[in-house]
Amino acid sequence: MNLEDLLLKDAQLSRQIAIPEKRKYLHRAASILAHSGDSWFWGAGLGILWLLGPLSWRPHINIYLIGIFVTALAVMVLKFSIRRPRPTSNWGDMYRKTDPHSFPSGHAARASMLAVLGVGLGPVWLGILLVLWAPLVGLARIALGVHYIFDVVVGMGVGVVFGIFSLVVW
Repeated sequence: MNLEDLLLKDAQLSRQIAIPEKRKYLHRAASILAHSGDSWFWGAGLGILWLLGPLSWRPHINIYLIGIFVTALAVMVLKFSIRRPRPTSNWGDMYRKTDPHSFPSGHAARASMLAVLGVGLGPVWLGILLVLWAPLVGLARIALGVHYIFDVVVGMGVGVVFGIFSLVVW
Protein backbone atom coordinates (compact mmCIF):
# COMPACT_ATOMS: atom_id res chain seq x y z
CA MET A 1 0.00 0.00 0.00
CA ASN A 2 1.49 3.33 -1.04
CA LEU A 3 0.98 6.72 0.63
CA GLU A 4 -1.78 7.74 -1.79
CA ASP A 5 -3.77 4.58 -1.01
CA LEU A 6 -3.25 5.13 2.72
CA LEU A 7 -4.49 8.72 2.52
CA LEU A 8 -7.53 7.63 0.49
CA LYS A 9 -8.40 4.96 3.06
CA ASP A 10 -7.88 7.52 5.84
CA ALA A 11 -10.35 9.88 4.14
CA GLN A 12 -12.91 7.11 3.65
CA LEU A 13 -12.73 5.95 7.28
CA SER A 14 -12.85 9.53 8.52
CA ARG A 15 -16.07 10.20 6.56
CA GLN A 16 -17.67 7.18 8.22
CA ILE A 17 -17.12 8.76 11.64
CA ALA A 18 -18.79 12.03 10.60
CA ILE A 19 -21.80 13.20 12.60
CA PRO A 20 -24.57 14.61 10.40
CA GLU A 21 -25.84 18.07 11.39
CA LYS A 22 -29.39 16.70 11.68
CA ARG A 23 -28.25 14.83 14.82
CA LYS A 24 -28.29 18.15 16.66
CA TYR A 25 -27.49 17.07 20.23
CA LEU A 26 -24.63 14.79 19.23
CA HIS A 27 -23.34 17.43 16.81
CA ARG A 28 -23.51 20.09 19.56
CA ALA A 29 -21.68 17.83 22.04
CA ALA A 30 -18.96 17.15 19.46
CA SER A 31 -18.71 20.87 18.77
CA ILE A 32 -18.20 21.66 22.46
CA LEU A 33 -15.56 18.93 22.75
CA ALA A 34 -13.80 20.12 19.59
CA HIS A 35 -13.67 23.72 20.85
CA SER A 36 -12.54 22.64 24.32
CA GLY A 37 -9.10 22.03 22.82
CA ASP A 38 -8.77 25.57 21.40
CA SER A 39 -5.48 27.24 22.29
CA TRP A 40 -7.13 30.58 23.17
CA PHE A 41 -9.39 28.78 25.66
CA TRP A 42 -6.46 27.14 27.42
CA GLY A 43 -4.28 30.23 27.22
CA ALA A 44 -7.00 32.45 28.70
CA GLY A 45 -7.92 29.94 31.40
CA LEU A 46 -4.34 29.35 32.45
CA GLY A 47 -3.65 33.09 32.32
CA ILE A 48 -6.55 33.77 34.68
CA LEU A 49 -5.34 31.01 37.01
CA TRP A 50 -1.82 32.46 36.91
CA LEU A 51 -3.12 35.91 37.87
CA LEU A 52 -5.79 34.92 40.40
CA GLY A 53 -4.68 31.52 41.69
CA PRO A 54 -2.28 30.76 44.50
CA LEU A 55 1.36 31.63 43.86
CA SER A 56 2.27 27.97 44.41
CA TRP A 57 0.41 27.06 41.18
CA ARG A 58 2.48 29.37 38.97
CA PRO A 59 5.39 26.99 38.23
CA HIS A 60 2.97 24.32 36.96
CA ILE A 61 0.93 26.86 35.01
CA ASN A 62 4.15 28.10 33.40
CA ILE A 63 4.94 24.56 32.23
CA TYR A 64 1.45 24.20 30.75
CA LEU A 65 1.76 27.54 28.94
CA ILE A 66 5.24 26.77 27.63
CA GLY A 67 4.06 23.31 26.55
CA ILE A 68 1.13 24.84 24.65
CA PHE A 69 3.42 27.33 22.91
CA VAL A 70 6.14 24.84 21.94
CA THR A 71 3.61 22.24 20.78
CA ALA A 72 1.80 24.84 18.67
CA LEU A 73 5.07 25.93 17.11
CA ALA A 74 6.01 22.34 16.21
CA VAL A 75 2.54 21.65 14.78
CA MET A 76 2.62 24.81 12.64
CA VAL A 77 6.05 23.89 11.23
CA LEU A 78 4.69 20.44 10.30
CA LYS A 79 1.43 21.82 8.88
CA PHE A 80 3.12 24.37 6.64
CA SER A 81 5.75 21.84 5.54
CA ILE A 82 3.26 19.09 4.65
CA ARG A 83 0.23 21.22 3.64
CA ARG A 84 -2.44 18.49 3.68
CA PRO A 85 -5.78 20.20 2.96
CA ARG A 86 -8.59 19.82 5.48
CA PRO A 87 -11.51 17.56 4.62
CA THR A 88 -14.60 19.26 3.29
CA SER A 89 -17.49 19.78 5.69
CA ASN A 90 -19.94 22.45 6.78
CA TRP A 91 -18.44 22.87 10.25
CA GLY A 92 -15.31 24.75 11.25
CA ASP A 93 -15.14 27.70 8.86
CA MET A 94 -13.08 29.60 11.43
CA TYR A 95 -10.42 26.89 11.37
CA ARG A 96 -10.47 26.64 7.58
CA LYS A 97 -9.89 30.39 7.24
CA THR A 98 -7.11 30.72 9.83
CA ASP A 99 -5.44 27.36 9.15
CA PRO A 100 -6.27 25.52 5.91
CA HIS A 101 -3.95 22.61 6.70
CA SER A 102 -5.06 19.54 8.62
CA PHE A 103 -1.92 17.49 9.27
CA PRO A 104 -1.20 17.08 12.13
CA SER A 105 -4.13 18.10 14.33
CA GLY A 106 -3.07 20.90 16.63
CA HIS A 107 -6.05 20.27 18.89
CA ALA A 108 -5.14 16.59 19.28
CA ALA A 109 -1.50 17.53 19.92
CA ARG A 110 -2.43 20.14 22.50
CA ALA A 111 -4.93 17.86 24.27
CA SER A 112 -2.44 14.98 24.47
CA MET A 113 0.35 17.26 25.65
CA LEU A 114 -1.95 18.63 28.37
CA ALA A 115 -2.90 15.07 29.38
CA VAL A 116 0.77 14.08 29.72
CA LEU A 117 1.42 17.17 31.84
CA GLY A 118 -1.67 16.44 33.93
CA VAL A 119 -0.41 12.94 34.66
CA GLY A 120 3.14 14.15 35.31
CA LEU A 121 2.34 17.18 37.43
CA GLY A 122 -0.86 16.03 39.15
CA PRO A 123 -3.11 16.09 40.97
CA VAL A 124 -4.18 12.54 40.08
CA TRP A 125 -7.80 13.52 39.36
CA LEU A 126 -6.65 16.14 36.83
CA GLY A 127 -4.38 13.66 35.05
CA ILE A 128 -7.23 11.13 34.80
CA LEU A 129 -9.67 13.77 33.57
CA LEU A 130 -7.27 15.02 30.88
CA VAL A 131 -6.38 11.48 29.75
CA LEU A 132 -10.10 10.75 29.27
CA TRP A 133 -10.75 14.12 27.60
CA ALA A 134 -7.84 14.20 25.10
CA PRO A 135 -8.96 11.41 22.73
CA LEU A 136 -12.50 12.79 22.75
CA VAL A 137 -11.20 16.10 21.41
CA GLY A 138 -9.50 14.29 18.52
CA LEU A 139 -12.55 12.14 17.82
CA ALA A 140 -14.78 15.22 17.78
CA ARG A 141 -12.46 16.92 15.28
CA ILE A 142 -12.80 13.92 12.95
CA ALA A 143 -16.57 13.63 13.50
CA LEU A 144 -17.06 17.29 12.59
CA GLY A 145 -14.97 17.00 9.44
CA VAL A 146 -12.03 19.28 10.18
CA HIS A 147 -9.49 16.45 10.44
CA TYR A 148 -8.76 12.98 9.17
CA ILE A 149 -8.01 10.06 11.49
CA PHE A 150 -4.31 10.10 10.59
CA ASP A 151 -4.11 13.84 11.43
CA VAL A 152 -5.42 13.14 14.92
CA VAL A 153 -3.30 10.04 15.56
CA VAL A 154 -0.10 11.83 14.56
CA GLY A 155 -1.19 14.97 16.43
CA MET A 156 -1.66 12.90 19.58
CA GLY A 157 1.82 11.43 19.11
CA VAL A 158 3.31 14.90 18.72
CA GLY A 159 1.50 15.98 21.88
CA VAL A 160 2.78 13.04 23.89
CA VAL A 161 6.35 13.74 22.74
CA PHE A 162 6.15 17.43 23.65
CA GLY A 163 4.39 16.65 26.93
CA ILE A 164 7.23 14.34 27.93
CA PHE A 165 9.77 16.87 26.66
CA SER A 166 8.14 19.59 28.81
CA LEU A 167 8.26 17.37 31.89
CA VAL A 168 11.91 16.49 31.30
CA VAL A 169 12.84 20.16 30.86
CA TRP A 170 10.84 21.08 33.97
